[in-house]
Amino acid sequence: MSRTVWTVLGVIAAVVIAWVLVDVVFSVVWFLVKAVIVALVAVVVFFVLRSLVLRGDRRGSTGR
Repeated sequence: MSRTVWTVLGVIAAVVIAWVLVDVVFSVVWFLVKAVIVALVAVVVFFVLRSLVLRGDRRGSTGR
């Protein structure tokens, strides 16, 4: 009887630990994916803003 109780408790502990580990891993992976997406969007926005500033700078330049 005692061996069965320890087996059940071990299975419950294993499931709880696995649940927490999977939650942590998915949180870290989602953070990394989100960080990569943000970096890509930031690069695109940077180049768009830079092209707008350079285009506006050429139009309004006084030739100095």
